[in-house]
Amino acid sequence: MRLVDAVYKRIVDLAKERNLTINALANMSGVPRPTIVTMTRSSTVKLSTIYGICDGLNMTLQDFFNSPLFSKENIED
Repeated sequence: MRLVDAVYKRIVDLAKERNLTINALANMSGVPRPTIVTMTRSSTVKLSTIYGICDGLNMTLQDFFNSPLFSKENIED
């Protein structure tokens, strides 16, 4: 999968784990909802967007990227 798709999937998975909607996550993180939901239409994602999501979820960037989604075998960029 593309890196941006892995990032989006990680965001969705983390929201589900915490019983949050994307709208609630957007409000908590300060990242606009359209930025989150249209992420996969782009070929890039800003680190500041991921940082905002992490801040809203009270986690570090290291925790965010600590997922099998980001293993070399899963990313095809």
